[in-house]
Amino acid sequence: MELLRVENISKNYSGHQALNDVSLSIPKGSIFGLLGPNGAGKTTLIRIITKIIEQDSGKAFLNDSEITPELVRKIGYLPEERGLYKKMKVGEQLLYIARLKGLSRADAVSKIKEWLKRLELTPWHSKNIEDLSKGMAQKVQFIATVLHKPDLIILDEPFSGFDPVNANLIKDEILRLRDQGATVIFSTHRMESVEELCDHIALINKSEKILDGKKIDIKNEFKDSTFIITHEGSLPPSTDFEFISSSITETGLTESIVKDRTEGGPNNLVKSLIEKVEIHSFVEKIPSVNEIFIRQVQGETVVL
Repeated sequence: MELLRVENISKNYSGHQALNDVSLSIPKGSIFGLLGPNGAGKTTLIRIITKIIEQDSGKAFLNDSEITPELVRKIGYLPEERGLYKKMKVGEQLLYIARLKGLSRADAVSKIKEWLKRLELTPWHSKNIEDLSKGMAQKVQFIATVLHKPDLIILDEPFSGFDPVNANLIKDEILRLRDQGATVIFSTHRMESVEELCDHIALINKSEKILDGKKIDIKNEFKDSTFIITHEGSLPPSTDFEFISSSITETGLTESIVKDRTEGGPNNLVKSLIEKVEIHSFVEKIPSVNEIFIRQVQGETVVL
């Protein structure tokens, strides 16, 4: 079941086509990776969804209702450009934002205490924002984004500036929010985070959507019969496979990457290989999101 639906969104800035007929459907309870190179149109799409700007054409729906300024209260948005009032104290800042989002004072105070404890910021409750490190300030802004338990959480480069410990802390919170029913749109250039967190992805390039679907389905679509073999001995040339590369493992075995050229699939390739070397492992190479991203942005685009 979908939470957010974007239909045929287009946006033009003074002759520059920022988005061209983009449609997306984002399932409830999913973590959706919105990917694309700089200038592709991701931020423009996010700003349209959150009603910061208006599209030229198309519509965006939240729970089947067209998004209005009032419905935006059900969205939590963490922009890439952080925006906190430096002279305000942490607790005051969070209370101010929570009240803007419709929380009562009592409910806001309770949730602020809970979140400060979760993100190890309780001692900083009465400190000015300007006294915080960049990472601490980003944690405060993350809290401000999710404090009102929005149905949809949009995170634009949420791990920028975090050390590994705090990045893992935020990842755990994102997963916990997803498990509690929130839907997350996750825009980032860190493909390792997409691999860890996202179950659906879309790729926008040059203002158009070029990939969209379940992450596992897209990765399977891009498989190309490449296998990783760990073995003893050297692989001689063969018409059954294309040799790509090899390296020596810590145990002294050879790890070779080959592309299957047999007509019978993996079983025939294994039969061919065991006649030449002693095989210790044989596994299909599944392309990473990073590899798919580079291939689609730099090469030919394929719409799935």
